[in-house]
Amino acid sequence: MFTLARSVIERGINEREYYSDSIENFSKTSSDNILGILARNNDFSLEQTQRDAWLEEINILQKVLLHFDGAIYFEYSIPRMGKRIDVVLLIGPAIFVLNSK
Repeated sequence: MFTLARSVIERGINEREYYSDSIENFSKTSSDNILGILARNNDFSLEQTQRDAWLEEINILQKVLLHFDGAIYFEYSIPRMGKRIDVVLLIGPAIFVLNSK
């Protein structure tokens, strides 16, 4: 795994995210377990539409990222902007920002 991704996972990026892990562990973890972590760390009321969106994102990303090394962060909070990024991926030297609509 890329060194930066490993150190970020170990630090937890100041815990600005609802869920984070290595892509390898994310791919092996059940969607229900990931959803539970997301729900537990969610500061807002959890609507059915949000729950369904997370489950869909998890299912898609587990299939797509199966052969990649790196780190994944769900609902990453952007400091001083009051906004969140749906998913941040660190793969090799690249940072991918994903927002689903």
